[in-house]
Amino acid sequence: MTTSPPPPAGRLLHTAAALRDLPRHTGTRAVVMTMGALHEGHATLVRAARARVGAQGQVVVTVFVNPLQFGAGEDLDRYPRTLDADVVLATEAGADVVFAPSADEVYPGGEPQIRIDAGPMGTLLEGASRPGHFDGVLTVVAKLLHLTAPDIAFFGQKDAQQLAVISRMATDLNFPVEIVGVPTVREDGGLALSSRNRYLSAPERRTALALSAALYAARDRLAAEEALRARAASVGHPAQDRAAGLAALGEDRAAADAHAVACAAAGPPHGPSVARAAARTVLMDAAHLDPPLELDYLALVDPSDFTEVPDTYEGEAVLAVAAKVGTTRLIDNIRLVFRPAPGTGPATATATATATASTPDKSTPDKTETTPGTPTTPTPTTTPQGPLGAPR
Repeated sequence: MTTSPPPPAGRLLHTAAALRDLPRHTGTRAVVMTMGALHEGHATLVRAARARVGAQGQVVVTVFVNPLQFGAGEDLDRYPRTLDADVVLATEAGADVVFAPSADEVYPGGEPQIRIDAGPMGTLLEGASRPGHFDGVLTVVAKLLHLTAPDIAFFGQKDAQQLAVISRMATDLNFPVEIVGVPTVREDGGLALSSRNRYLSAPERRTALALSAALYAARDRLAAEEALRARAASVGHPAQDRAAGLAALGEDRAAADAHAVACAAAGPPHGPSVARAAARTVLMDAAHLDPPLELDYLALVDPSDFTEVPDTYEGEAVLAVAAKVGTTRLIDNIRLVFRPAPGTGPATATATATATASTPDKSTPDKTETTPGTPTTPTPTTTPQGPLGAPR
């Protein structure tokens, strides 16, 4: 019995000198930075890079488990290493070369005495839970940008805060590279793809679905609120009078509906608080599952600096969540947009998510972070100056 040959392994390089000797071709070079254990989310990044640079361009995938971004007690030693499979996946997705340096190659003098400080944004959320994490991320990303010398770098939006600090670094330190964010890829049921998902048992995986369910609950609650406010704005006479009239006719369901419209019309701006409450309800329920979900944080933040937004906030925000299921820590996020109510000024803001589909993603990326509905081909979001989200 004959066996089929393995997929082409492509070019695997381990030294910066070998990478420098690699011909640049005539087009653009893109880099996709990873810590290995590649999955469909990484493949999506590689395909996005290949589509962007075209046949004349060059796609470099880096595989390096960076010790600087792991804190005490974290999973550096047990982080999965699957280099042979990673080379195959990256090559099939469109990579020209996989650069997998050793720690001595990246840090030739040992642990670096000088590192990049992630600043105030690096102390919030993930930075508060994992002190020094983003300093380690930025230090290795800066090094890999120097070693690979790309024109464009692609990162996933699942790690929203990480991509934000990388984008900020590229802007503040004048790195001659364009930072591109690619939408999150999800499993059936909505769980964001992560190399750490392989640690989850079947019961833990069911509990972990609460992360994306909480984000979807916030999105759908905001969409419902916007619909009520839009209907309130279209009512030709006071909604309270309409509710009373319908109640007098015994039309209880219609009266209840009209009352909801009236409340939407008369209520104060509370879109952010509604989003937080809807998500928190799902997460609180998940805390009673077996096994339970242990919430680290739920935050609705300004994507420019990752500070919590007030209830009167208007514009784009990131709803981010982190939790532990068993021994595995997971993160996820969704992007929401808060807009003024129809016919009102800034003081009466309302909120909307840019999509209202309630069906969770399949294992394909969102068209945007706020459209986790019908699977689509990913459309990378280019953020040469503003923050977005990075390597996992």
